[in-house]
Amino acid sequence: MIIRSALKKRLIAGEIVLGTFVDTDSVDVVEILGNSGFDFVVLDMEHAPATPQSIMNQMRAAEGRGMDVIARLPNIERTTVLRALDIGVSGALAPQINDFSMARSFIDATLYPPFGCRGFASTRATGYGLAASIPEYLAEANSDLLRIVQCETENAVSNLNEIAKIKEIDMIFVGPYDLSLSLGAPGDFNNPKIVGAIDKVLAICKEHKKMTGVFVSSQEDLEKRIKQGFRFFTYSMDTLIFATAAKNITVAAKSAIRELKL
Repeated sequence: MIIRSALKKRLIAGEIVLGTFVDTDSVDVVEILGNSGFDFVVLDMEHAPATPQSIMNQMRAAEGRGMDVIARLPNIERTTVLRALDIGVSGALAPQINDFSMARSFIDATLYPPFGCRGFASTRATGYGLAASIPEYLAEANSDLLRIVQCETENAVSNLNEIAKIKEIDMIFVGPYDLSLSLGAPGDFNNPKIVGAIDKVLAICKEHKKMTGVFVSSQEDLEKRIKQGFRFFTYSMDTLIFATAAKNITVAAKSAIRELKL
């Protein structure tokens, strides 16, 4: 099996990796995140107005700073998956995967025949046709991509045992906010239903030897999830990181202005 992705190799070796979501259409932000030490970014095509063209430019910035890039897809339509993979992302995150059929469709769209239905073209992913022979490229692409399905609904948790039987799935990623909405306890991550659901996800993933990832929004949350066994973390998102930093600055500065003005 050919695996050249630094991120996938690190995960297979059992390392903990840290990334963040990027919702802005900004090459500069991606470069800053790379300079800050993140291992990867997830370029969000689901909640943000990203396109294959915009994330391709952001990918170049990430690669220049040694970061891997994962695309969170807007849907799992074959052509949607194809266009994201053809620009050369290291991984694909499929949202709202609620049953075996959806998971199978996503995986098939990521694999070249005879294993799936991905179409071939001389795109950026192939080095514009110059990177390797076609057989070498096909073998590498089928093994190298990090394939992640997002578990973020009650149905997904209920069907996860069947979903996790698909051998080509590398990781189950927990979206705690949407999961809490689905379970009727918005944002209440200490609710027994949410705690139980996440414990179930971890147990199933352990049984089927799947890697696990999760979104976190604080250092306390990160440490808690590490102890639970998660190894792949998206820590907040670029917009929230910036908003929090900006708010902290203005609150502190305006407080000083009120206290010190003559």
